[in-house]
Order: sequence, then C-alpha cells, then structure tokens
Amino acid sequence: VQLQASGGGLVQAGGSLRLSCAASGNILVISEMGWYRQAPGNQRELVAEITSGPSTNYLDSVKGRFTISRDNAKNTVYLQMNSLTPDDTAVYYCNMKVRTGTIGNVRRREYWGHGTQVTVSS
Repeated sequence: VQLQASGGGLVQAGGSLRLSCAASGNILVISEMGWYRQAPGNQRELVAEITSGPSTNYLDSVKGRFTISRDNAKNTVYLQMNSLTPDDTAVYYCNMKVRTGTIGNVRRREYWGHGTQVTVSS
C-alpha cells in the first residue's frame, strides 16, 4: 500500500490550502485516516483524524479552521485548511490504518505518506 500526498505550498497568513492523500495497493478497508504535522524542533503531532463512522477529531488549535474529510470510493483523505497562520507552518504527513491481504488472511497495517511542506508567511 502506498500513500500519495499533495497540495502543500506557500501561502500568506489568512489564506487557505487543501491537502489530499490517496492510497493505492492491496486495500480491503481503511478504518482511520489522519493528518499529522511536524515543525522544526517539534515532535510530530496529530492535526486531525477521521474514522470510518465517520467521526472526527481535531487538534485544539485548528478547530474551526481545518476540516478533514474522506472519499472512501477513492481511498482518499482531504484536509481543508483555512485562516492559516505562521504557526501552521510544518511538514504535513497523512496516515492511514488499513486492513490489507486476502479474505481469511487479513492484516492490519499503518501507513504513512511522504511529507508535504506547508509554509505560511506573515
């Protein structure tokens, strides 16, 4: 299974960006999809996650500004980021918890996409 992320870039404070991450490969079910970020000198932190329910969970500092969504038919997760601030500058990583394999031999795996840089200028 591979995850392909896109949508990062440079934006001014107050602007918006939309990140996408598509999974491909031997996928039976994707239970959870999420976005993490890591700024220089900081630990990687969970920004938002969405279950198959779907239910969502957000980092407090992005509540009301970011929206996570998923398209199960496309095995894709999105992160709409509005009202961006310089504190949102980081490398963003998508994450998926996947059931892979064949019927009768199902394995649960966690996959990460390559990081995509988001830079917000003041």
